[in-house]
This record gives sequence, structure tokens and C-alpha cells, in this order.
Amino acid sequence: MNQRARLSLLVTQIFIAGLMLALFGRLFYLQIAAGPTYRDAALSIQSRDVVTPANRGFIVDSSGVPLALNKVGLAVTVDRTKIDKLPDQGQSVIHDLVKLLGLNYADVWQRTRLCGELPKGQKAGCWTGSRFQPMPITKEADPQIALKIVERSDRYPGISATPVAIRNYPETLGTNAGHVLGYVGPLTEEDLSGKSGRSYFRSESIGKSGLEIKYDEYLRGVPGIKTLIVDRKEAVTTTSKNTQPIAGNHLVTSLDVRIQSAAEVALGDAVRRARASGYRADGGAAVVMDIRNGEVLALASNPTFDPNAFERGLTVKQASNLFSEKAGVPALNRALQGLYAPGSTFKAVSLIAAKDAGYSLKANYSCPSEFQVGNRAFQNFESKSQGTLSMKRAIAVSCDTIWYKIAYDEWVRDGGLRPKSNPNDYFFNAAKKFQIGEKTGVDLPSESSGRLANREWRKNWYAQNKDYYCNYKERAAKSAQTAFLIQLARENCLDGDKVRAGDAVNFSIGQGDTVITPIKLAQMYAAIANGGTIWKPTIAKAIVKTDGTVLKTFSPQKLGELGEDQATLTFLQDALHEVTIAGTSAGVFAGFPIPTAGKTGTAQVFGRNPNGSAKSDTSWYAGYAPSTNPRYVAVMMVSQGGFGAGTSGIGVRKIFETIFGVQGNRVNPDLAVFPDGRPPIKLPRISPATKPKPSILNPGKAPVVTATTTPRAKAQR
Repeated sequence: MNQRARLSLLVTQIFIAGLMLALFGRLFYLQIAAGPTYRDAALSIQSRDVVTPANRGFIVDSSGVPLALNKVGLAVTVDRTKIDKLPDQGQSVIHDLVKLLGLNYADVWQRTRLCGELPKGQKAGCWTGSRFQPMPITKEADPQIALKIVERSDRYPGISATPVAIRNYPETLGTNAGHVLGYVGPLTEEDLSGKSGRSYFRSESIGKSGLEIKYDEYLRGVPGIKTLIVDRKEAVTTTSKNTQPIAGNHLVTSLDVRIQSAAEVALGDAVRRARASGYRADGGAAVVMDIRNGEVLALASNPTFDPNAFERGLTVKQASNLFSEKAGVPALNRALQGLYAPGSTFKAVSLIAAKDAGYSLKANYSCPSEFQVGNRAFQNFESKSQGTLSMKRAIAVSCDTIWYKIAYDEWVRDGGLRPKSNPNDYFFNAAKKFQIGEKTGVDLPSESSGRLANREWRKNWYAQNKDYYCNYKERAAKSAQTAFLIQLARENCLDGDKVRAGDAVNFSIGQGDTVITPIKLAQMYAAIANGGTIWKPTIAKAIVKTDGTVLKTFSPQKLGELGEDQATLTFLQDALHEVTIAGTSAGVFAGFPIPTAGKTGTAQVFGRNPNGSAKSDTSWYAGYAPSTNPRYVAVMMVSQGGFGAGTSGIGVRKIFETIFGVQGNRVNPDLAVFPDGRPPIKLPRISPATKPKPSILNPGKAPVVTATTTPRAKAQR
């Protein structure tokens, strides 16, 4: 064998040895290293999981009255994996089905479409879960009709009927509470991706908003899993796993159903009252808190939505209306997401700023009809001169020009357009004491932080908007190129990064770029009423197991102090009381037997509505009661609602009437929500009541959980 032949043989041997080594290496990887993975994959091919969702825990008010519970319904579901294989992808089946159930074909078809299948703008009411999960088209089917569907599987392939637990919001005393309670819904692909750090089963429902999503990990429970081993023909051979579902825990809240009902009714009446007076009144909010610990007793937003509709199944119109500006954007929780200029309610902050700047609270000040700043006259409310007033009287009658002059003088002392290196910024710093521009921290999702339009904010705003304003004629729509807006754009281009004189005087009366949420204003006035403590608003009080064991309690959380001396706070409290007896809300609270304190606010709004009309003022009222030894704060806001007193002030009075049991000008102690003067401290007892298991012909008989209250709590309702 010559040298060349031996070399060829060696190369061949090395090549074969390499192949063998690679083969054994791959075999080792498949059998040893990746063995568990492939064994699990093989098992998944042979096994099928049947998931039994757990009963979701209750949400109850502070006396144990259920705000969210479970009832049994009969669901008719569509299996997309089966109907998609039909020649027409199930259209004829669904047509027959909707006729039988009396539903709308377009709504049902939309409900059984995956959101990813639909073009942008046409996703309202789509299915957010998986294709492999049965899609309920109704959960309240008639048992006799459901039986027909089950018996005629040949006519209704892929359609099934089964008893299900329905999340129910019972509307006790007419309460809606949709924005605070939230709702539940099917899992999305994002939920199943594990990004949240939690694992789910496809057939589960989870909280989607409000308390339902905030405390979902406690409320949801643990589903039961039955793992069936099947052969290649899908015949069940054995059961490898069978666990029973574990019911979710109950959430006890600080809410009181009576106060919640009163707040919703008063807010709805305020909106209607404003519209009757010619205002657009496109929405509003109301918040009631315990000033001593931050517990939220009621939270309402208008317009609202029916949380039960998500269980019944939204129609396309209902789903579209949730975010429709024409419908008032019912999905928006105005209490903690809506941002509005606070108007004259902000003068409580300005009083503290004036005192910190050295102005005497005992002195008298001139309240002319207008105050000139440059070439613009800033006018008093309704351009009226109030003469010379004490500071207390100035708060009571809500004089503007006093604050214009003080704010302007302090702006000049700080250097005007060329500010000192370390300006005093008394007004900005007083607002910081109230934590304006920060979230309250309420235990609800998607809270807005508000905006404190100080020097730092203005510089950031200018960096983001300079190019737009400096090229306004090219960038802005023709309809926005009025003489005023062009001049405003020019000013913003030249010195939009600076606090100008107009910004300073507007800031002092709660106008301009500073905006807050209604719950922030409630937190602020609670701090004034309680002597300076800023509490975190809280709704959850405790998590209670189904056997009554308290799993977790939530304690009040102090966020800070105003840092003001008691004399200043006492003066402010007296001035706010003066508002209700000889000021802007004296007519509203005339004859009210409980002494109260508060402040009206009527905030101007720049811009136009979709129909071209100018936007109306925002109506505010922030009040607390009693004015001596105060306990409760109530804030109401009606967007485009007009005057503060006539719209929102009356609403706050109605809420206080319910809390204290006021009838006319007398107190009826038997009607008071809390006869001993404070919300209950002891947690309510929540006990199970077992009933027979459901059947397809009688789905109403199923295990449920009921909440029980003390006899006194029952009598009060």
C-alpha cells in the first residue's frame, strides 16, 4: 500500500470515528442530559389535563355585606379547534345557535374571534384568551335550551353546555362600584407567557381591573387538576393525578355599601343637575375617606360600567362604548385617573405659602376686581371687587386677586424671568408639602400621579415641546392657528422653560398646568382636617380564609407630615369652616345640623369639545365633617359641571346626610351609618353555606359562600 492510499484510509477512519463520536454524543444528550425534557414532552402527548377552576373569594364591605360573590350559571361554549375544521368554519352552526339562544350573531361572532385575528380598531369584544380554551357566548342559558344543544351534538358540533361559577356583583342598595371592584376575565397569551411571574391554567379567569386584579393572588384560589392518560386514539387509559380545587380567600374592605350607594347617587344627581343648568357635565368622581387613617369608605366615578356585563359577555356596542369619548369614556376611573386643575380648592395650599413667605394671617388685604400683570388683567371671580378683607374672609368668599398680588410679588422677589440661583418658591414648596405631583398610593391599579408645574417640570416640558412651538405654523393644524394660539406658541418658543408671571399668578388659584386627581384632593384635605398627617388611602382591610382565619391584615400607612405649625392649621380649619357658614357654600349648608368645613372650586378649562363648543368649568367641592373633631372627608368633582357649590357642594352635603343620618335640619341617630361615630374596627364573620351540587337542568343549586353580618349591621341597612 503506497503512502497516498494509507493517507486516504486514515482520513476515512478519522471521518468515521468522528461520526460515531457525534452520534454517541447526541445519543447521550437525548437520553441523559435532555431526558427529563423529552419525557415530559412525551407524557404531554399522552396526557390531558382537565382543570376545575376554584371558587373565587368574596369581596365584602367593612360590615361583611358582599360586594362581589359567586353564583352558578349555565354556560354555552364554542370550541374553536372543532368548528374551525368545518367547511364554513362554523358560521352556519353559530347562526343556528344564536337563533336558539336569542342572541345577536355579530356579537357572538366577535366574541369567538381571537383579538390577534382582527384588524386594529375592530377588536372591541374580541376573545382575549386562547383558541384551545372553550369560549363562553353566554353564561346564563336556559337549562331546557342547553339540554337541546347537548342532545343534538351532530347539529351543534363544537358547542357545549356546562354549569359554571359566575362572578356576580349584587348591587346592594343600588351600588355599582364598578371602578373600585373591577371585573374578571379570561386569560390572554401575555398572562400565560409568565411575564408576571405567576403561572395560570388556560381555563381560569383572573382579575382584570380594580380590587379584582390588585388582590387576584388571594381571591383566585387554586384550581383542581385531573390528569388523564390517553392512548393514540384519545381513549382514556388511566388517571395519573386528581387534585380538588381550593377556594380563594375573601377580601374585607374599608368600603361601606351605604356610603358607596350615597356617593354614587349624589354624584349622578350632580351630573344631571349640571346638565339641567346647561353645562356639558361629561363625568365626575366622588371620594369619601376616614381622615384619621386614610381608609376609603366610598369611591365613585361617573359614567360607570356594569361589571356583571363582562361575565354575561359584552356586545360590540358595549365594548366600544367603554372607551368612547361620545359615551364619556366609562372605563376611565376619574377618581384616580382623571387629571383636573383644582381651582379655588387649591387656595388652602396658597394660604400656607403666604404664611411661609411672611404674610400675616391676621392682616387685612385688598380684593380688587382685577390685577394687572404686564398687558393682561387677571380678574376676580365674576369681576367683582370685595373691598378690604381679612385672610379668613378671603378664603370664605374665595377672592382671587389677593393671591394674584401675593404670588406676583413673590415671583418678582425670586428674580422673575431671571430667577435667583436659590429662589424661595414658597408656592411650589407649599404644594410639595402636600405631595402634589406624587401618587397617593391607593391600593388600586393605574393611578395617575398628577402634575406639579414647578420650575423643574417646566424645563422638562420645554425640552419635549420646543420644536413644536418654534415651528408651530408648520406643525399645528389649520384649525389651531388662531391669533391667540400663534402668539402663545411664540411665547412658549422664546421662554417656555421659565416660570412666567402669568404662570405664577395662575398657580396661586389652582389654574394653569398643575393638575390633580380627586383622590389626591381628598388626601390633601384629610391632612388639613387631621392636623397635618398625610395618610396613604387604603381600601383593603384584611384577607380572610374560607374557614374564618385571618390570613393578612392591612395597617394604615403614614406617608408624611405637612410640617406646619398648629396655629396655621387651626387658622386654615377655621377659614374652611367660615366657607360653609358665611362663604361660597353657605347656601348649600344652610341649616345643616352638623358643623362642616370645606372649599368650593370652579376651575376654568381651556379648549373645545368634539362638537366645537367651548369647555365648561370644572366643579369641585372638598369638605370634611364635623368641623370640630373631624372624622370624614368627602370630595366631589364634576368635569364641565359649572360652579363648585351648586353642583358638587350639594353632592357632598347629600353624602354627609347619609353618614350622619341627617333629615332636613335634624339628626336622626337611628339613620346614622356609624352610630358610635366611627367605622367598624372588628372584622366581619364570613361563613360558608353548602347547597346541593348543580345539574344541567337545575344550575342554580351549587355550593356558594354567603357573608353574614351582625344584627346591628343588618338593621342599619
